[in-house]
Amino acid sequence: MYEKLLRAINEHYGESEYAIRLFTAPGRINLIGEHVDYLGGKVLPAAIDFKISCAVRKNDLKQFRVYSFQYNSSLCKKQLMKDPTNPWINYILGVISELEKKGFSIGGFDMALDGNIPEGAGLSSSAALEVVVAYALAEIFQFPLDKTEIALLAQAAENNFVGLNCGIMDQFVIAHGKAGHALILDTAKLAFEYVPFTTEGYITYLIQSNVKHSLQDSSYNHRIEECNSALQKVQNNFPEVLDLYSLPENFAVDSASLTGTEKKRVKHVIGERKRTDLVLQAMQEGDIPTVGECLYATHESLANHYEVSCPETDYLVAILKELGVLGARMIGGGFGGCILVIESPLTAKETQERIQLAYQEKFALEASIYEFTTSDGVKELA
Repeated sequence: MYEKLLRAINEHYGESEYAIRLFTAPGRINLIGEHVDYLGGKVLPAAIDFKISCAVRKNDLKQFRVYSFQYNSSLCKKQLMKDPTNPWINYILGVISELEKKGFSIGGFDMALDGNIPEGAGLSSSAALEVVVAYALAEIFQFPLDKTEIALLAQAAENNFVGLNCGIMDQFVIAHGKAGHALILDTAKLAFEYVPFTTEGYITYLIQSNVKHSLQDSSYNHRIEECNSALQKVQNNFPEVLDLYSLPENFAVDSASLTGTEKKRVKHVIGERKRTDLVLQAMQEGDIPTVGECLYATHESLANHYEVSCPETDYLVAILKELGVLGARMIGGGFGGCILVIESPLTAKETQERIQLAYQEKFALEASIYEFTTSDGVKELA
């Protein structure tokens, strides 16, 4: 991948006196803590060895010239205007926009991009793109930004330019990831610790439903609006509550004049906090069966309380549970994408074969199997 990125710069944009540098950023999975990172919650994500990489160099043209292998497209931009026909470039323009808001000047650059994070799989391909571009530009133009600032800038690009009101989890773990570890992130404080990612006696893998989701086109932003509305009503009666994640486990959802939908959203948030605490303790104690139970419980809550699942992912999780698999749930924003699975290696091959056959018969779709390992976060390649 890296050699073709280097070649692409010169092939598309000619030779230059400026050195070409290589950068890469991983995708991510999230073990537990779903749809709470924009609500002040704790999450337990890990960077994984799917990645987006870029070759980049300066130019003196005051132009942003970008070639994407994935889209077989070369675009030249001079102004930070949203491109409705090439939505992939908006993530890059959003990063440039946020850098300029901070007072950093970008004269121009040439960039080539490639990667193997499947789009719409819930593995954060967009966040990886934002983070690798932000990190690469900060490095080649010598902007004094640390990795937390890179993550926040990348999140702002998605919020303000792309238009998705995502939380900080994806960008943060893609910036700070560490091979062999997940990280427990308090999104309210941006405080984190590394946690060894170990599932002794079991393996983890992904099942891609191949139902592609675009969070911009889904109800993702609407879920955030519902939670904000619920919080405002709660604060009318309990002004000391800072965020939904702070609500006590025994909070009476009937005490704040919430709609039926808002009550369901609040139930998910409260339940997810308890499950996250259980999973963190279980991981530290090597109690992987408890982790599996919590994965199933989170999927049920995402489907019934937060309503971000879909028939295909619900079916996959239900079949896995019927087969006696230790744990499974949809990950990511929802409305399609991947299922995270924890299972004994002794049964995994048979399970995967049965799942693929049943899923094809039910939905006429392929259930793709992705193996993964944990990874370091964004970095420059020597």
